[in-house]
Amino acid sequence: MKARESVLSTPALGDIKDLKPIVQEGMSDSASLDNVLEFLVASGLSLPHAMAMLIPESFNAKNPISEDLKAFYEYHSILMEPWDGPAALLFCDGRYAGGMLDRNGLRPARYVITKGGMMVVSSEVGVLDIPPQDVEEKGRLQPGKMILVDTQEGKVIHDEELKKQLADEFPYRTWLHENRIELDKLKSGRHIGSSVENLREKERVFGFTQEDVEKLIASYAKDAKEPTMSMGNDKPLAVMSEKPQLLFNYFRQQFAQVTNPSIDPIREELVMSLTEYIGAVGMNILVPNEQHCKMVRLPYPILTNTQLDLLTNIRYKGFKTEKLKMLFDVNEGAEGLKKSIEHLCLEAEKSVDNGVNYIVLTDRDIDGSHAPIPSLLAVSAVHHYLISVGKRVQTAIIVESGEVRETEHAALLLGFGASALNPYMAFAIIDDLVKRKEIQLDYNTAESNYIKAVRKGLLKIMSKMGISTIRSYRGAQIFEAIGLGKQLSDTYFGGMPSPIDGIGLEEIARDYKIMHDYGFENKDGRLDFTGEYCFRKGGNKHAWNPDTIRTLQLATRTESYKKFKEFTNLSDHKEAPIFIRDFFDFKRNPISIDKVEPIESIMKRFVTGAMSFGALSKEAHEAIALAMNSIHSRSNTGEGGEDSDRFKPQADGTSLRSAIKQVASGRFGVTAEYLVNADEIQIKIAQGAKPGEGGQLPGYKVDKIIARVRHSIPGISLISPPPHHDIYSIEDLAQLIFDLKNVNPSAMISVKLVAESGVGTIAAGVTKAKADLITISGADGGTGASPGSSIYYAGISPELGLSDTQQTLVKNGLRGQVKLQVDGQLKTGRDVILMALLGAEEFGFATSVLIVLGCVMMRKCHTNTCPMGVTTQNEELRKRFIGRSEYIVNYFKFLATEVREYLAEMGFTSMEEIIGRADLIVRKDTKCINGNSLDFSKLLYMPSKENGAAIHKVIPQIHNIDNVIDVDLIAKLKDAIDNKSEMSLDRVIKNTDRAVGAMLSGTVAKKWGGEGLPDHTINVKFRGSAGQSFGAFLEKGIDFTLEGEANDYLGKGLCGGVISVMPSLRSTFEASKNTIAGNTLLYGATSGEVYIAGRAGERFAVRNSGATAVVEGVGDHCCEYMTGGRVVVLGPTGKNFAAGMSGGIAYVWNYNENFDYFCNMDSVELSLIEDSVSNKELKDLVRKHYMYTRSELAHKMLDNWNKYVEQFIQVVPIEYIKVLQEEKMKKLQEKVAAVQTEF
Repeated sequence: MKARESVLSTPALGDIKDLKPIVQEGMSDSASLDNVLEFLVASGLSLPHAMAMLIPESFNAKNPISEDLKAFYEYHSILMEPWDGPAALLFCDGRYAGGMLDRNGLRPARYVITKGGMMVVSSEVGVLDIPPQDVEEKGRLQPGKMILVDTQEGKVIHDEELKKQLADEFPYRTWLHENRIELDKLKSGRHIGSSVENLREKERVFGFTQEDVEKLIASYAKDAKEPTMSMGNDKPLAVMSEKPQLLFNYFRQQFAQVTNPSIDPIREELVMSLTEYIGAVGMNILVPNEQHCKMVRLPYPILTNTQLDLLTNIRYKGFKTEKLKMLFDVNEGAEGLKKSIEHLCLEAEKSVDNGVNYIVLTDRDIDGSHAPIPSLLAVSAVHHYLISVGKRVQTAIIVESGEVRETEHAALLLGFGASALNPYMAFAIIDDLVKRKEIQLDYNTAESNYIKAVRKGLLKIMSKMGISTIRSYRGAQIFEAIGLGKQLSDTYFGGMPSPIDGIGLEEIARDYKIMHDYGFENKDGRLDFTGEYCFRKGGNKHAWNPDTIRTLQLATRTESYKKFKEFTNLSDHKEAPIFIRDFFDFKRNPISIDKVEPIESIMKRFVTGAMSFGALSKEAHEAIALAMNSIHSRSNTGEGGEDSDRFKPQADGTSLRSAIKQVASGRFGVTAEYLVNADEIQIKIAQGAKPGEGGQLPGYKVDKIIARVRHSIPGISLISPPPHHDIYSIEDLAQLIFDLKNVNPSAMISVKLVAESGVGTIAAGVTKAKADLITISGADGGTGASPGSSIYYAGISPELGLSDTQQTLVKNGLRGQVKLQVDGQLKTGRDVILMALLGAEEFGFATSVLIVLGCVMMRKCHTNTCPMGVTTQNEELRKRFIGRSEYIVNYFKFLATEVREYLAEMGFTSMEEIIGRADLIVRKDTKCINGNSLDFSKLLYMPSKENGAAIHKVIPQIHNIDNVIDVDLIAKLKDAIDNKSEMSLDRVIKNTDRAVGAMLSGTVAKKWGGEGLPDHTINVKFRGSAGQSFGAFLEKGIDFTLEGEANDYLGKGLCGGVISVMPSLRSTFEASKNTIAGNTLLYGATSGEVYIAGRAGERFAVRNSGATAVVEGVGDHCCEYMTGGRVVVLGPTGKNFAAGMSGGIAYVWNYNENFDYFCNMDSVELSLIEDSVSNKELKDLVRKHYMYTRSELAHKMLDNWNKYVEQFIQVVPIEYIKVLQEEKMKKLQEKVAAVQTEF
C-alpha cells in the first residue's frame, strides 16, 4: 500500500499527506485491512464497493458470473491487487452491516434470519438458541459472495443484487475494451530469433551446467512440467558451497502451515490467475476514469523474445518504454557492483520522470569486462528504491535476463517486484537443443512447453502460501534468505531477515566474476557436470556418497561397531561443511561411561520417518516396523494406511504393526480401527521435501493390496490434496486433535511441521491446540517423489527450524507441555547430540534407514524402478530386496552407543539433562569459503536464562475428553457394545458437543475391529445443533439421527455408520432450499451412509472413498478427489464439481439444465440415466433418503419417478470407466476360457 500512496487522492479527502501512512507499521493483516477499508470508505466509496475492490471473487473464465461484473473486478484489479487469503469478514458503517468470504471460501459463515427480522451470522450454527418455528431462512455465505443488511430500510440485500449495482455504476466493459491492450492479440511482422552468439561462452557466464540443460531446461521443454526428483537434498547450502553461486540459490520459498492453507492450483484452477498488467498506474486512482485502463494485459508473466520486442516497440496510446543495462565492471569488484546498482536505480527514477510506462532491465550486453548484475539484486534494488522516492507504481519492471532457467528464478523475480520476465538464454538453449535434435520437437512447441512448465510451477509456488493471483504475489517477498548479510538485506532487499547473517556485495561480486571469467576463458566444449542433483566425482559434495553408503551398509550387515565409527568419521569430519551443524561442536567434561543411561533407553528416542506402503515395497515397510518394535521404539505408517493383518502379533510374538499412524490430507485408510491400533497418531501438516504440496499415486502403482489398504479401487489414481480440508486455522487443528484423541484416548497426538522462519510461532499455536508432540522436519530430508524446485528451494535446515521452535516455546512458557522431535538428514550420534542441545527430545531417521536396507541413492524412487527393491511395487525388482530388520536394529544400537559415549565425554548421565542446552554448543574451525561471514548467534540464543521456563517437556497436555457426551453414551450402551444387543437412546445436543460418536466408535473398533457391529445395533436420536465433527469415524452398526442442524466436518472419516439429518419438526421453512449442514462433510469417508434433508456447504464428500450420501444441494468443490462411493445431489451445486474425482459415481438433479457449467470436466464424463442398473440404484438411494429423513422433495420425486429421472445427470470419472471396462473384458475372457476348457 505504501507504493500506492503517491497516487491516492480524492476530492472527499483532499491532500492525504497528513493521513500517511495509510497502513500503520507493525500491524496484523486484519488491522491493515481495517486501515485500508476505512480509507477507501472515507474517500467516497460505498462499503460494498470497497469490500469488492479489496477482496474480489474469482473472475476468470471458469466462474459463472456476468461479463459486466467481471469487467468491474478487472478494472479494480488494475488499481489494486487483491487482498488474498482465507477470510470471513464482517463489516459495518452504522447503517449497513455485511459479511463476505474470500474467493476460496475457506472460512465457515452461516446465517439465520428469523421471522421477527433478526439476522445472526456466525462461524457456527447454534450460538444462539432460536426456536425452530421462528426461523425464516437458514443459509451460508459462499466463496467470494457478500450479503448486506440495510438497518434503515430493514431489508437483506443478497449478493446478486449488490454486485449488479456495482457492475452497472460505470461502463467498465467499454472502458477496458477501448483502452486495454492485450499482448496475445498483438502481431508483428518482425522476425525475432531465439539464438544468441557464443552460446557456450554465455552459458558459463550465467552459471549454466550440463545438469541445468539436461535435467531442467530439456525436461521443461519436452514434458511441459518440472522434473520429478527424489531422495532429498544432501548438498551444501549456497552460503557454504565451494562453488560460485547464483544469488537465487540463497533464497527459500515460504509456505503456509495450518493457517492460510495452500491451494490445489490444478484441481482448483478456477480461483487461480497469472494475469498481469503492465504500465503506469495513473494519478487519483480512486476517481473512476477510463484512463486507468491504459495497460497491457499479459495472460502470464513469461515473455517470449517476440513478445518482448512487441512491448518495447509499442507506439500506441501513450505507451513508452526504455531498456536499462544491469551490468557491472568485473575488474572493480564489489565497489563496481555497488556503483552500478546505484546508477541503475537513478536511471530508473529518471525514466519514470520521463513518463516511461515500463522499464526493461537487461543483461544481454555482457562482454569481456562486464558481468551481469544478479537479476534478483537489480530488480529488488530498483523496486525498493522507487518505493522510497514515491514513484514505484508509475512504472512496471520487466526483466530480460540470461540467468533465469527454472520456476524458482521466475518466482523470485516476480516476488521481489518484476511484472514480467524474458528468459532469453533458456530460449537460446532450447533452440540449440532442437537444432541438435536432442529434443524431438519443433522450436515453437518446445518453447511453449517450457513456458507452460514455468506457469505451472509459478501457480504451485503461489498456492503454497494460499495466494491465488500473481497480482497479490508480485512484490510480496514471500521468501526467506539463508546466509545474506544484514547490510545487504537492509540496503537492497527491504530488510528481509536471515536466520544466519552472511554474505555481502563482496562475495556476490567474487562469485559472478569467477563465472564471468570462466565463461570467457572457456568458450567452447561441453558444459561441466557439477553434481547438482546427485553425487558426481569432482562435483558438489554430497553427504550420501559411495564412501558413506558403502561403509554404513558394511557396518550394519557385519555388526561391526568399528566400521560404524568409520562411517561416522566420514560423516562428521567432512572436508568442507554441508550442514549447519558441521560448524558446531560441544563442551566436554568427561565422566565414567558406566554412569550414563543404557542404550535401551536412548534407542526409545529414535523413530523412523513417515514412509508409506506404496512409496516403499511391502518388504521394506514391514522390515522397518519389525525392527522398531523389537527395540521398543516407533515406526511410522506414512500416509498410505496399514494392512489390518499387521495389527495383530505374529505367531512368533513379533509385531509388524507401525506404532505411529499418520493422518495426512488424503486420509487414505484412516478408519477407527486404524486409529485405535496406534501408540501415536501423527497429523502431517507438511512434508520436508515438498511443503505446501499434495501428491499423487499413479493408478499403475495401485495394485490390489495397496487399493485394499487405502480403501480405494485397483488401477485408480489417488490424490493427496495440498491442505487438510478440515484444517484452515489453529482452531480447526485443535478440533482434529480433539477428534483423534476421542477415538484413541491412550495415543499421543503429534503434529508434523516443516522448518521455515516463523515455524516457532506456528508451533506455539499447535501446542495451544493440545498436541502432545511436534515434529520439526528439515527441508533437506529425503522423499520418494517431489518437484525439483520444492526439494531445493522450499523450507530450511532442521537446525534453524528446531532452534526457532525451542526459543519461541520457551519464551512463551509452552515448552514444558509438548515434546519436540526433529528429522532431516540425521545420521550419527553427533547429529543426535547437537539436535538435543538445540531442543529435541526425539529424533527421526528415514534416508539412513533405507540406506541400511540396501538403498544406493540411485534417486529413481518416483519411477518405480528401484534396483534394490526398496521403493518399488514391481514384483521382479522386489525379489532383489536384501534388507533385514536386524540391520536396522544394528544401526540404532550403534547410534545409541555413540550417543552414550558422547554423553560420557560431556559429563552427563542421560539425554534428558542436555535437551535445550544450546549454551553447551561451541563453534569449531571449519573450512568454508564464506565462513568468516557467518553469524550463528540467533540460532544459538538460549532464552531460558532470562525467564527460567522449562526447556523440555515436564507436564502432560490436558485434552478435556473426560466429560464428553460419548462417555455417557458408552456407559449406557455397554450391552450393545459388548453383546451386540440392539439399543436406542434419545439426546439433546449443543454446538459445544463436538466429535460426538468418535469415542464410541473407537470403543467399538477396539473390541470388534473393522467389522464393527451388526447393522442398526446402536440407534441414537439427537435434537438440536450438533457441534463440529458430528459422527466422525462412525463405526458400522451405529446409526445417528439428528433433528436440527449440523456444523462442519459431519461424517469425517465415516467407516460404516449411518447418519441422517433433517430440520426440526417444528420448522416451517422449505428444507430443500435451506442450509442445515456445514462444510467438508464426509472428508475421507471409507464406508457408511449419510442422508441430509436440506443443503450442505462447500466440499461435500471431499476425498470420499466409499460412503454413500444423499443431499439436497451443495456448495463448491463437491466430490473433489473422490475415489469411491456414491453421491446423490437433489438440488443445486456450486462450482468445480468433481475436480480430481477418479472413482465412484455421482448423480445430480439437473433441473436448471446448467450443471455442465458448474462441473469440472477435466476428469469426468456426463451422461443421462439411460440404463436400468443406474436407474434402479438412483431410485433406491432416493427411497432410502426418504425413509431416513421424510424428505418432502424425495417424496415428490418418488411419486413421479419417470419424469424426474430424466432430469438427472450421471457423473463418472473417465479413469473409473476405463477400469470398469477392463474388469468387464477380463470377466468375459475368463468365461470364454472356461467354455473352451469344457470343450
